[in-house]
Amino acid sequence: MPARDFYHDIVKRILINDGWDITHDPYPLKLGQKDLFIDLGAEKILAAEKGSDKIAVEIKSFVGRSVINDAENALGQYLIYRKLLMRKDSERILFMAIDNETLVDTLSDELKDLLIKDFEVKFLVFDKNEEKIVLWQR
Repeated sequence: MPARDFYHDIVKRILINDGWDITHDPYPLKLGQKDLFIDLGAEKILAAEKGSDKIAVEIKSFVGRSVINDAENALGQYLIYRKLLMRKDSERILFMAIDNETLVDTLSDELKDLLIKDFEVKFLVFDKNEEKIVLWQR
């Protein structure tokens, strides 16, 4: 079992408070014989549509010495998980959870554009102090 990210419990509480049911903690994947784990799986029942939204959330803190190195590692992990998730559970959407301070103060506009536009990373942006979702970047 992998080590939990620094913000794991905060993001889990935020999702629960936003009406999500945590279905997996962590969400397991396989790559051949290798076990991989996305931090969280969650589902929200949509009564009006008689369906549900399913998400998987990979939590990232970007606290290393190099933002670029953190971004490279996070992106590589995200892209692998997204492809494996498409094979296993194609209805589940993968999000990278980052705190608002990281989005605003740490990631440059160019890096954000690259991640969102070119690599189609979906972000769940949260406020770690107020413990709430600030933005769903779909």
